Amino acid sequence: MTATDRTPADLLRSVLATDPARPLVTFYDDATGERVELSVATFANWVAKTANLLQDELSAEPGDRVALLLPAHWQTAVWLLACSSVGVVADVGGDPAAADHVVAGPGHFEAGLACSGERVALSLAPLGRRFVPAPPEGYADYAVEVPSQGDRFQPYAPVDPEEPALTVAGAEYTGAEVVERARADAPRLGLTGPGARILSALEYDTWDGLSAGLYAALASNGSVVLCRNPGHLTDDALAKRIDAERVTATAR
Repeated sequence: MTATDRTPADLLRSVLATDPARPLVTFYDDATGERVELSVATFANWVAKTANLLQDELSAEPGDRVALLLPAHWQTAVWLLACSSVGVVADVGGDPAAADHVVAGPGHFEAGLACSGERVALSLAPLGRRFVPAPPEGYADYAVEVPSQGDRFQPYAPVDPEEPALTVAGAEYTGAEVVERARADAPRLGLTGPGARILSALEYDTWDGLSAGLYAALASNGSVVLCRNPGHLTDDALAKRIDAERVTATAR
């Protein structure tokens, strides 16, 4: 993180330049037993590929609105940073009919058809598997489309940090506001610098969930253990996870 970082994508680039090998997002789905750990470099590679998909395949342009109909998940985190990289607005849980494009997960495919633009479906299956035998009608399969995208991303137009970048729970934030709020949240959440590691069981449908589950960790050179379906986890199992993952703070 540097003083010149003005967008979430800037934060990721700074962390990638300084410590690419350390874990950034560790994801658990306690309904399936899935665990995925992404280093800064691996996460940034997913972001670059997804940003290229957005810019080149979906023809998304700065100012476009992308409805993200997705839960708290490592792939959702990737899409949030990809949107920031391109300069489009990540509209979390947004109205597909008012969006230029939609990215949807299970339970939202029918609603997403209200979007007249490009539609991308995520199976959210373990290991990011593709749909079998085919994605929902009217959608491209993210797991099929993203692997062939480039590993480096360069936006066609500079991203303006003062333009809208995120909408969640009825509030809209510019890229600069996301960074500023995340920096302010970090000490409150217990993210006090490199090595800090927060376990978040919050959904991504509020600012607090997004901050604890992604942005504040990025802004403080920390990392996040993101837990989906935590109701399947006993108190004892949670305590063991906190110890095993060297968690220093929790948000539940």
